[in-house]
Amino acid sequence: MYRFLFSRKWLGYLLLAAIFAAACVGLGRWQMDRRAETLAEINRVVSNYTADPVPFAAVREQFASLDAEREWTPVELRGSYLVSDQRIVRNRPLNGQPGYEVVVPFRLDSGETVVVDRGWLPIGNNTPGRPDSVPAPPTGTVTVVARLKPAEPQLQRGAPEGQLASIDLGSYSADLGYPLLTGAYGQLASESPSVSDMPFPFPMPSTVEGTHLSYSLQWFAFGVLMFIGFGYAARQQARNAAIDAEDAELAAEDGLVLHSSGPAVRRQAAPRKRRQATAEEEEDAILDAQGY
Repeated sequence: MYRFLFSRKWLGYLLLAAIFAAACVGLGRWQMDRRAETLAEINRVVSNYTADPVPFAAVREQFASLDAEREWTPVELRGSYLVSDQRIVRNRPLNGQPGYEVVVPFRLDSGETVVVDRGWLPIGNNTPGRPDSVPAPPTGTVTVVARLKPAEPQLQRGAPEGQLASIDLGSYSADLGYPLLTGAYGQLASESPSVSDMPFPFPMPSTVEGTHLSYSLQWFAFGVLMFIGFGYAARQQARNAAIDAEDAELAAEDGLVLHSSGPAVRRQAAPRKRRQATAEEEEDAILDAQGY
């Protein structure tokens, strides 16, 4: 009944179904991996973002090489901003709006220098390619609380003078001509004393998981449905073949010959043998012939 499944055509269908299902499984696993990364980021935010600040000395090595599990950890820094070496970072959207971020070297009381990202500025209306104004940080000794963020990779594109393409701390240090701690920078949470004119503060990162789980389940379902569809098509083919065989059998009993390329044709009936007449029938025939 299902011998047709071993034909070249149906084996090809099965191969296509298997390839499609494998692709769906791969896409589903990719979405699951993205979900795992998102959950790990959410766990870091929940664990670290609102924690009490730790002193710089306790996490000094993190500024040299940041452990991913320590991202968003608040750190208390004490020193002064090097205002003349302030830069703005290009192409930094926030809530769907294009803009810039303001980074400033911060010289610690220990003599080491880290980078603090003070906030976000929108694209200027008066000066193309830069913000209208860049608020200056407070002068003198400042106490800063900043959250740890990893240094960014170098981008293969340039930037105008006074701007950076990314927060690539190695390139920034080379441009300044003095050493920076290049493993991480701090995203500003607060500073004391504060100033009235500030860049826009960064919002708390989202802790919403997103749609990765639903997308992964959809891809897995598509893979399963492909085999269900293949099975349904095979079942229909078998049923149609059974109906055709039954019709052929009935047609044969009715004296019809079924041709694959034309309508049914009735068979010519075989000639019947004459039945021998009985004595009574012969006597009646003689009388009829004599006129009786």
